Amino acid sequence: MPERQVPAYIIHELKPKATRHAVLIPVINEGERLRQQLERMRFLEGQGDIIIGDGGSRDSSGDPAVMAAHGVRTLLVKTGPGKLSAQMRMLLDYGLNQGYEGFIFIDGNGKDGVDAIPAFFQALDDGFDYVQGSRYMPGGEEQNTPLDRRLGSMLLHAPLISLASGFHYTDTTNGFRAISRRAALHPGLLPFRDIFDTYNLHYYLSVRIPRLGLRVKELPVRRAYPAKGPTPSKIGGVQGKVEILKLLFRAVLGRYNPQ
Repeated sequence: MPERQVPAYIIHELKPKATRHAVLIPVINEGERLRQQLERMRFLEGQGDIIIGDGGSRDSSGDPAVMAAHGVRTLLVKTGPGKLSAQMRMLLDYGLNQGYEGFIFIDGNGKDGVDAIPAFFQALDDGFDYVQGSRYMPGGEEQNTPLDRRLGSMLLHAPLISLASGFHYTDTTNGFRAISRRAALHPGLLPFRDIFDTYNLHYYLSVRIPRLGLRVKELPVRRAYPAKGPTPSKIGGVQGKVEILKLLFRAVLGRYNPQ
């Protein structure tokens, strides 16, 4: 197994490991949205440890004392290069080193229905290696999704990834998903590569894991955008959307597959 390529990061362990699975939350400058979300996640105590992966916030998202007060087990602060995918590699690296058996990724901007997290734990316990949250499958729910995002996801993103992966997805732009330890360490996956920098690791996992013959499923989730004000997102403008399309096509064409 090649050596993991992971950005440098600082570890703030705030309390001992207590569970088999971990909830991994990549954040940057989420402030009050993150704090409110963490309070809604209090019911997970004893079910899944919460690990925050901060990408260099200038607010309370990267404050160990604040995170400890809201039930976080560990705060990781990335000091090396990279954006979302680098944060994901950091979180997975730490989680694997800590011996967790499964990992649930969820955004820290308050858009996702955290009540679905135990269903992801159960899917991992049932032997699934990759679990994608979907607001569009039966039982899922969406609120105030921007029209361009809804159309892009349903008409382009999900169909292309489904075709490339051989698994029928209904919602591939949703960051609410789970991965097993077995999948993360599979020699045919190799997610710990510096090429995964922005949003491409999400897309790569969705395509590659089913192709490796690992068990995949979708679960219904809720995602609600604010009815008023700016959309909580790090993807902005035409240039951002064009870059997303480039990453998508590279993933579906197998450009990120290990050589």
